[in-house]
Amino acid sequence: METLPLNKPDNGSNPTLIRCKEVCKRTGLSRSYVYQLSREGKLPKPIALVPGGSSVAWVEHEIEEYITNQINSSRGIQ
Repeated sequence: METLPLNKPDNGSNPTLIRCKEVCKRTGLSRSYVYQLSREGKLPKPIALVPGGSSVAWVEHEIEEYITNQINSSRGIQ
């Protein structure tokens, strides 16, 4: 299993994990579309909460960054 460095939130605190229901609430996307976009690399990939388990969560600040990027992109801001 590949280990990637974890970028901490800008405030330097430890990352917070959020479940799919919260990702859907924040993005306005359906559960199935969240997973589809994650598979396609268009939304941050979830992490396994337990090795070999089926429960996953997303890193909160990565989802916040995704939302900010979507807003900026839709408004033509780079």
